[in-house]
Amino acid sequence: MLSLKEDDTYLVLSEAGWIETGAEGAYRHDTRFLSRYRLDLPGFQLLTTHQPRPDRLVQRWGLLEGPTQAVGLRRTLEVRRGGWRDRLVLENTSLEPRTLELALEAEADYKDLFEVRGWARLERHPRREEGPDYLRFRYRAQDGLEFTADLRLDPPASGRRWRVPLEPKARAEITLEVRLESPLAEAGPALPDYAAWRAAFPLRLRDPRAQAVLERAVDDLRALLLATPYGPYPAAGIPWFVAAFGRDALLTAYMTLPWGAEVARGVLRYLAAHQGRTVNPENDEAPGKILHEVRLGELSRTGRVPFRAYYGTVDATPLFIILLEAYAHWTRDWALVRALRPHWEAALEWMLRYGDADGDGLLEFAREGEGGLVVQSWKDSHDSMSHADGRLAEPPLAVSEVQAYAYRAYTAAATFYRALGEPERARAWTARAEALQRTFHARFWLEDLGTYALALDREKRPLRVKSSDPGHLLWCGIVPEAVAPRLVATLFSEELWSGWGLRTLGAKEVRYNPLSYHNGSVWPHDTALFAGGLARYGFRREALRVAEALFELAFSQPDLRLPELVGGCPREAGEPPVPYLDACRPQAWDAAALVYLVRLAWSLDPSGRYAAPPGLLYGWLA
Repeated sequence: MLSLKEDDTYLVLSEAGWIETGAEGAYRHDTRFLSRYRLDLPGFQLLTTHQPRPDRLVQRWGLLEGPTQAVGLRRTLEVRRGGWRDRLVLENTSLEPRTLELALEAEADYKDLFEVRGWARLERHPRREEGPDYLRFRYRAQDGLEFTADLRLDPPASGRRWRVPLEPKARAEITLEVRLESPLAEAGPALPDYAAWRAAFPLRLRDPRAQAVLERAVDDLRALLLATPYGPYPAAGIPWFVAAFGRDALLTAYMTLPWGAEVARGVLRYLAAHQGRTVNPENDEAPGKILHEVRLGELSRTGRVPFRAYYGTVDATPLFIILLEAYAHWTRDWALVRALRPHWEAALEWMLRYGDADGDGLLEFAREGEGGLVVQSWKDSHDSMSHADGRLAEPPLAVSEVQAYAYRAYTAAATFYRALGEPERARAWTARAEALQRTFHARFWLEDLGTYALALDREKRPLRVKSSDPGHLLWCGIVPEAVAPRLVATLFSEELWSGWGLRTLGAKEVRYNPLSYHNGSVWPHDTALFAGGLARYGFRREALRVAEALFELAFSQPDLRLPELVGGCPREAGEPPVPYLDACRPQAWDAAALVYLVRLAWSLDPSGRYAAPPGLLYGWLA
């Protein structure tokens, strides 16, 4: 699969660079405009494919006679917001005249993204208009909104077919300009160009492979940005998650600090503007709650799925406060903290009133609306929360890392109030954080397993399974210093450490499956937060070990990207990781994880230098 993206527009292409089958398509606003787009090039063979950056594709095709090229074709495809330009330059490299015949194949289905994923099906009949120099598909959705895919052909083509005569050494050019017109487009500040974006991340590593991986990650972070009225906002991943997500964007923005400060600011302002205002069980909204995702497709707009503005997440609200504190730490922009005070105070109020409905001091969740997520923490598969015997836990559920996020959010609140000159409130939130730390350890720590329970079920019984979640506990600092060494040893055991990263579920657990989504696979961002926790507790060598494993995982990929997840099979010498075939790539928090690991490495520099490259003094990053 090839993917190209700019702002709210992206293409999912076959390896040959066309839209032909399956989930391939031209997408905008959770809608697949074109379900087929290819040029019939009789006799031509694809010679090279290159993506100089994530919005561009360059290909070389050849009409070959034996090993010798008779006609060469250079294709350059550039995606822009709302469309793309596809330019083909043909050159007769032989000594004889040639006549070529090329044809355009294009179809539109206007399927909602969730339909492409197999969730539902609507009957649609787009209108088709055609002339020598254009092909147009129009569609009026059930809510009355109109969408148009407009293809302009230069030179004109009879019946979408070109007949191109070429004398020896002569050239000819065909250009297709495509516009995907949507009434859902929002005006916002322009995204930074790639040169400015790259300049904002002045990260230089001595190892050329590591530098190539890092540059790919930085480019992917730029490619995934959405332009919103509130500033740049990272989409979660291609192809399924090109939308505004709460949890994903908050962690992505956190991991790109300090270099991605404008992204963090955009995320905070966007989520504050979309913060929950009313109690609405249909989409799990409540006052002060930070949303999970916003979807713009027809199924969401007409209420067939609850994701138009969906709040079914328990952890985005404390993560919002965590990001704001980290942003203020790195930028010293306390004006934003003051401006967003109504929002972070509303978030704190949600945590106390709605997030802890039974008043036991822990954040719990249970789905309220039909069709929403059953599990509303980051491992949001329906089967990710299980007891040791494999039984699925009954909600409401209090998941372990969510309590750690709450602990860190409470300490952040204390920081805010101290900075605002309100010491009594600061002391109150510090006391609340300390009380939560004591409660959490007493109720979640499993002495016989040397780890924390994955969650507590509706009867407050611990889920006695080994998982990757305690890595997040270290990241947040909720783990008592006395038990941290034993917890770290458990996380590095053969049950949890695959060699490429942490397994989401231990290899000896009943529901373990190395190629499940959340029951044994390895998620790089999950493992990167573990590295951050190791650094926080002074496990320097171990943190660097994790950083090396994740960079080596990126080295193993043909595109030098960290995939969304890989299989949890044990790492074998000389073998690549087992892929999870439906993984998104690029994925925002995985690209951000590589930037975060570099920041961690600098913080672990024994010389104490925290910011200036080349301050990395170890291994392949040295």
